[in-house]
Amino acid sequence: MDLRNFLFANRSYTPIPIVIPLIYFSRIMVKFSLFGILLIIVGELIRLNAVRYAGGRTRTTKVGAPSLCTTGPYARIRNPLYVGNLIIYCGIIFFAGGPYMLELLIIVFLFFTFQYSMIIDLEEEKLEKLFDIEYVIYKNNVPKLIPRYTPWINNNKIEPSTIKQTLKIEKRTLQNLLLMVLCILGKSLFL
Repeated sequence: MDLRNFLFANRSYTPIPIVIPLIYFSRIMVKFSLFGILLIIVGELIRLNAVRYAGGRTRTTKVGAPSLCTTGPYARIRNPLYVGNLIIYCGIIFFAGGPYMLELLIIVFLFFTFQYSMIIDLEEEKLEKLFDIEYVIYKNNVPKLIPRYTPWINNNKIEPSTIKQTLKIEKRTLQNLLLMVLCILGKSLFL
């Protein structure tokens, strides 16, 4: 099996081996925790905005898309969900604190940079096959991970979902975030 396919199909579960030591070694330090909360909020706002445009298409274990989304945040950056995730994971590390915060931050950053580079490579290969020149033009105009200052103007007219629809799609991510935060807080308060 291609490692890229494995990482894509299991991307919801790959954080588990990192979350366990993160919670175990967590020791909340107010100044870092406040910064962590800020990063979590920023990352989740990026995700919510991306999900508003991409919809539930992002919740799949099969690589591909029924259509190419190039509006909203996707007119500035090709992978806003992954950027949002990376910011959230770094925020959780800061929120948790602890004696190994720096080491865990480096591990998280390197691991998810590796994972997302593999997944992005797989997705781009598939999207280029599906959408041919349309995707190549998009790829040539919108950066992979560093946002454009101004949005790329194109003919894609995807309307964003409502906040209610977006929250319904993003429910699982929000639940997982809340669970991690509560575990860290619970460990800090009761142990």
